[in-house]
Amino acid sequence: MLIKIHKAYRDVVALCDSDLLGMKFEEGIKILEIKENFYKGEKKSEEELIELLIDLSKEDATFNIVGKNSVNCAVKVGIIKQDGVKTIQGVPFALVLL
Repeated sequence: MLIKIHKAYRDVVALCDSDLLGMKFEEGIKILEIKENFYKGEKKSEEELIELLIDLSKEDATFNIVGKNSVNCAVKVGIIKQDGVKTIQGVPFALVLL
């Protein structure tokens, strides 16, 4: 999985499954594009991400999460609940504002 933290007035956390980077999914008027300039960051294991996401969830951050593994990791941490996950062409994603 890849994680990139964009620094702004609040951290914007971009998290995606590595194999989705650079892909685009469309379903009707909905478009999900996993752009490299936004999502390409450090490659982390699930254990590393869980620790990092726990710390980031304590801050005033937003999260953009794409992909089965990334979404499952965020659910484990409690950042999102399964009913907050949407899909486009079978690809799960979630946007979170804490």
